[in-house]
Formats: sequence, C-alpha cells, structure tokens
Amino acid sequence: MLSVATPGAGIRPIRRCSILLCSDFPVTSLPLFRLSPLSFILNRGCSGKKKDMPISYPGEGKAEVGRWRRIADVTVTTFAWRENSSIKPSTQECNVEVEWPSRISEADQEETIINLTVESGIRRMIEEVKEMFLSMGDGEITSSAYDTAWVAMVPDLTGGCGPRFPSCLQWIVDNQHGDGSWGYGGLFSAHDRIINTLACVVALRSWSASPEQCEKGILFLKENMRRLAEEDEELMPIGFEVALPSLLDIAERLGLDLPYDYPDLEDIYAKREIKLKEIPRDVMHHVPTTLLHSLEGMPDVEWDKLLRHQNLDGSLLFSPSSTAYALMQTGNQNCLLYLHKVVDKFRGGVPNVYPVDFFEHLWAVDKLQRLGISRYFEPEIKQCMEYVFKYWTEYGICWARNSLVQDIDDTAMGFRLLRLHGYSVSPDVFRNFEREGEFFGFVGQLNQAVTGMYNLNRASRLVFPGEEILQRAKDFSCRFLREKQASNQLLDKWVIAKDISGEIAYALEFPFYASLPRIETRLYIEQYGGADDVWIGKTLYRMPYVNNQVYLDLAKADFNQCQAVHQLEWLGMQRWYKESGLQVHKVTLKTALRAYFLAAAVIFEPDRSAERLGWAKSALLAEAIAMCFQSECYTKETKFTAVNGFRVNGQQPRWGWKRTGEELMDLVDGLIDALEAMPSRGQRPKLPAKTFRQNLRCAWEEWLTGLKEEAGDAQQCYKEGETALLLTRAVELCAGRTEPVHDTARQEYIHLAHLITSVCGRLHLRASKDNNNGSSREDVESQMQELVKSVCQRHSPNGLDDQTKQTFLAIAKSRYYTACCPSAVLDKHIAKVLFEPV
Repeated sequence: MLSVATPGAGIRPIRRCSILLCSDFPVTSLPLFRLSPLSFILNRGCSGKKKDMPISYPGEGKAEVGRWRRIADVTVTTFAWRENSSIKPSTQECNVEVEWPSRISEADQEETIINLTVESGIRRMIEEVKEMFLSMGDGEITSSAYDTAWVAMVPDLTGGCGPRFPSCLQWIVDNQHGDGSWGYGGLFSAHDRIINTLACVVALRSWSASPEQCEKGILFLKENMRRLAEEDEELMPIGFEVALPSLLDIAERLGLDLPYDYPDLEDIYAKREIKLKEIPRDVMHHVPTTLLHSLEGMPDVEWDKLLRHQNLDGSLLFSPSSTAYALMQTGNQNCLLYLHKVVDKFRGGVPNVYPVDFFEHLWAVDKLQRLGISRYFEPEIKQCMEYVFKYWTEYGICWARNSLVQDIDDTAMGFRLLRLHGYSVSPDVFRNFEREGEFFGFVGQLNQAVTGMYNLNRASRLVFPGEEILQRAKDFSCRFLREKQASNQLLDKWVIAKDISGEIAYALEFPFYASLPRIETRLYIEQYGGADDVWIGKTLYRMPYVNNQVYLDLAKADFNQCQAVHQLEWLGMQRWYKESGLQVHKVTLKTALRAYFLAAAVIFEPDRSAERLGWAKSALLAEAIAMCFQSECYTKETKFTAVNGFRVNGQQPRWGWKRTGEELMDLVDGLIDALEAMPSRGQRPKLPAKTFRQNLRCAWEEWLTGLKEEAGDAQQCYKEGETALLLTRAVELCAGRTEPVHDTARQEYIHLAHLITSVCGRLHLRASKDNNNGSSREDVESQMQELVKSVCQRHSPNGLDDQTKQTFLAIAKSRYYTACCPSAVLDKHIAKVLFEPV
C-alpha cells in the first residue's frame, strides 16, 4: 500500500494501489506523473485563474487525477555562475495559488487506482550488470590491430619458417575495413587508422601474406597521411611519435611503396627526439618508466638491463607490442608465456594493453555511483574495493596490479573510491606525482592530461584536516582545469567522451561538499556516452564493462521511476501544504518545493518515502514556527509559555499562542503521528510506535527550547544549526534508527551533532550579505573536512552506524549546496530532477 500526504490527516494510505517499492526491484514510471519537462503549474480544472511560478517552461501538458489537472506553461534559461556564489533573499517570491477541491472524501481516495507495473527489463538489466561484475578478471577490452600486427611479426623461435602466432596473422586478414584500413571502427581517427594500418601492412609483407590486402592498405596510407596534420594532437595515441618512425623504417627495409618524405612526418620525427630526451637512456635502464610500454620504437637499448623491469606476468609494462618486440630481440621465455596467454584469451586479436584489472574495477564502480544505480550492486562494489585495496601501494597504482610504474589518474580514482568506502589510504601517495608545486601524470614526466587532473581534483575534495598535499592538489588541479576551460582546450589524451567539458564544469562548480546525488546523476546521465565513449591507448579501444548501453539504460529507467514516485509525493506535499495553512505563516509554495527537492535530491530511493517526507515536512514546520516566534506579537514570555505548553503532554496554552499559531503545534503532533503510521518498505526496520513518538517529540522539544532567545544573527545561526540537527534526527527515526547508547557510538554521534550544528550555522553566515568573509569560509571548510573524516573513517565494531554517519553528511551537504547555489540555478536543478524525465 502506498502512503501519500492528504489534507487534514498528514499522511494517509491510498488503497487498491498496485505498486512494489523495494531497493532492488523498482516501480515503473507513471504515465500520470510523467510530465513534459515542462509541466509544472498546478490548477484545478474548474478554476479560471492561473498564476505563473518563477520556473516556467515552454509547452503545455495536461494530466488528470479525478478532478485535478496539471497545466504546463514554463521556460528555463541556462545561467552561468561561479563557485562560492551565495543565495541572496529573492525579491520575487512564488505566490501561486494552488486550487484544490474543497473536500476530498474517503471514497475519493479509496477509488484512486494507480496502475504501476514492474518492468521486467529492469530486473534483466540488473542481472546483466551483476554478471559483468561476477566475470571481472584481468579486464575486458577490445582488440588492437597495431599490437596484433607486432605479435604476428614474431617468428617461430623453435626454428620454423613461419610466424609463432599464426592466429594473429589470420585476425589481421579477417579484420580489414572496406577502405583498406585497420583500426577502431566506431569512429574515424587519422592517427589511429594510420598507425594500425601501417603495422598491419608491415606484418602482412613480412610473411608475404594477402598481397591484395597489403596493397589496399598501402593505398589507404598514401591517400590519408595528410590527415595527421589536420587532427587534434590530443587524439594522438600513446607513443605514436615513437612507434610511427620505427614502423616506417621497417616498411622501407621491406620495400613498401610509401610517402616516406611526406613533409608532415618531419614534425613527428622531431617529437620523437623530444620524447626520447625526456627520459635519458641511463634512467630508462635503471628505473622503470613509461617507455617500457613502447620499446618497439626504441633503437639500441641494453636488453639485459631493461628486462630487470619485466612485470611478474612476463610483460613489459603490460604492452603486447612492446613485449613482442622484446621477445624478438631477446627470446625471453617469460615474454613468450605472456604473449601465449594474451593470444589465447583474445583468439588472435590482442589488445593494446593487458591486463587492465584496476582500470576496469575502479571505473566500473565510478560509473555505477555517478549514474545513481550503485545501490543495486553493493556486494559487487565491495568486492571490487577489496580487490583494489589488496594491491594498493604507497607509491600509487596504474591500470593493472603489481605494476612497476604508477600513474596519477588510476591512483586518484583508487584513492577517492577507497576513502569513500572507509578504507585507510594515505594522501602521501600523491607526493610521488608532485614536483615544485605541480602535479604530473607519471613519475618523472612533465605533462598533464585533462582527465588525470580532473580525477585528481575529485580525489582532493576528500581532504581530512591537516592533509596539505591534498590542498595543494586541489589548488593546482582547479587552476589547471579552469585555464583549460577558459581556453576551450578540454580535449583529453586518454578518452574521447561525450561531454567531458560538462563533467569538468560540474565538478568545478559543485565540488564534493555541494554535490547532491540526484543532481549529479541527472546531469551525468546526459554526459555519459555509454558504448560510444572510446579510450585512447596505443590505439583506440573500448572497455565494455566500463562504457556500455546497459548501464545507461538501467540508469534512465531507474531515474524515471524514482522521479515518478517523487512526483506523487510532491503532489501530496502540495495538498498537505495548502490544507495545513502554512501560507498564512509566510511559508510559500516555492519554499515547500525547495524543501522537498533537497530531501529528494539526497534521499531518492523509492522505499525511503518516510525519510524524505520527514525531512521536507519537518523543515517547513520549523520554518513556519521560527517565523512565528520572530513576529512582533511574540514576547519572550509568550514564547516560553508556548514551548512549555508543547512540552507538557502536548497541551497548548489557551492564550497568545492559541490565537495565532496553535495550528502549527498541532501540525507537529500530526506529523509525528503520520510519520509513525507510514509502513516500512523493503528491509528497513520500523521502530515501535511509542519509541518513535517519544524520540521525535523529544527532538522537537529540544529544538523549540532553543528558539526562546531574542532574534538576531546569533539566534539565526543557532536556529540553522539546530534545525539541521532536528532534520537529521527526524530522518534517522524515520529510517528506524534511534540515537546510540554505547559509549563509543555515543561519542561519535555527539561529535557529529556538534559539527553539523556548527557547519550549518556558519553556512548561514557565509550566505548572508554582510558576513561573506574569508574567516567564516575557512571555518566552514575546516569543519566540513572534519565531518568528512568522521564519516569516512572506520572505527571500532561498536562505533556509530555508517548509515547514520551518511545522514549527517547528507544534511550538511544539502545546506552547503543551498549556501553556494544561486536561486536561478537551484530552480533549474529542481526542474531537471523532479519534472524532466530522461
């Protein structure tokens, strides 16, 4: 049975409602509530009046429930704004009047039938994703014609006259494109097609195989070599400037008819010399470097020294092409074993790098979290985190375990996810990538990639107090990304993504403290390219368990279903708002919408309706009561009497309060009863009625007691902080959790309660016009750091429940968001999260 707020009765159940709300089997979208982006204004069908709300979107749509209908008439503009800008009191409030039937009979409610059916497709997609995680090993990755060609060139080392890996040669024959090229078929990149095609024609000519295909490839190279100069340098594959000259030398020795004197090749040869000078030979021989990944382009190396840097699996920095070249030069048996393993797994068409286990585990988890569907896969995500933590090192990680070379991109992603999941990881790992105040992609190198700095920025936001290295990482990455953003240079050297600029813009404007889950998910669903996103290695490639259509389809279906439930709840909230008479106490419908939005943007799961409504309605009643207490007709004595009247068995005084606001205290009592009556959903526990009422009433009594002092900035700060704690306690009780009694957990709870009241009070100062000063901002940041530390760090088994910690963090982040987000942008987010389907 689904519970919805109804006038006069708080929250009442709708009978005969066919709906299943549980964490892993959500409901389908409601056609009734699937409004066009556009539909927002509510009017009663018989009313001739309509007033626009501040958010309005073009278009018109109607939906009817009994005697009600929606009429849409709205437009949203895109607003540019800066991080740390503050909300100022709006001069234009929403005075829309929402017309409802004067009476709603019990029969009307009982006859309301909502046809919600469960989509079997969602269950299928969930199971499909679970199977992906279950089958995760060293990584699923597409084949590389370039690397396959190098492996195909390996001769039979036992004395035969043919190739050691004939299946690789056959793969080349079977995978030529119609235009004569080889390479990634999903999009055309000149760099990718030319390096792949050149390697394949060299391999074919080496064994005098398929001469017609070879000639076709040569023709393609002649016609398209000019395109190298026309393409963005960021699309150049890893080691291209080293590998292409090496292949051209081999091709010339084989007598291939190619444009060796093409003018633009001079620039590539010049880049090769610069690349080789970056890491001197003596350094390369004694220290593992990224050049191990591109040895096929390195002449005159000392192999006995280089093989000391061989990985445990026999590869040279996990590169099949580099390892194949090393095998041809040395006959090393460990190289041979590695290549046999890779060729067998991929049936001849080897990838450009393997394994990619860290890359796959970390990025898959990141995608699920940002797409808002991670709750379906908590056991699988835990296994991924355990796997990464098992191989974590003080030097960082790279795309595969047991690597001798580390990179900042994988290290930053691993650090952030491990810290978010409660693992103890030191930020000192980033010192390995710092030099003179700058951070670099690899140890010993002097370049940065956009996504590497983006992930460093995301990791740096999880700073604990005193972690100066993360503060420096945040400052540098912010500066780097903003400079790239300002110059429109956000193409990345590692990935061709749908909207990397949008991802970076969101991260800069809404850092971790201000990023609410549903907003991030709603925007990321638009930014995520699914199966169309392509990665750049030695060649272009895809990671099917990182970028695929299943994740995107599941995210869209899940978001729309959550949104349908939110729209249903918002409909009930509006009825409750009108029948409660909150508008009389200067609480506008716009305020009600924002209160519900903040709750739904953080607590979005369909089975957490009580927590959402407990948050939103408590916030509105607290606002109304606070404004009542601040009115001129309330003296210190009348406030004291009113609060005492509420504390003593809920009996209200017969004078003063009764004349002007007794209904507000009645609403608090009614809300407590209504929330207690809401049924438990899924696996969530439900507290005994007496325990629930006593604890929530106690929370309200303590909050009311704090409002007795005179008004002013100090009182406003206190009210904001104590209201945040009130909302936290309400959400916790609605979730079936009471305040802890064990000493360890109790101390943690008290510490978090102190932090959230202080942070939210200071955020009020920060958002005010006269107090937006540096010291207040620093205080907020330091306390948010302490709050994040308290939430993310694991304590003893008798410590505070992790979900309770997350509630504290969620409330604090919602307040941080409202303090930093301009009103126009907030309205845009409301429209996207609550009313625009994906």
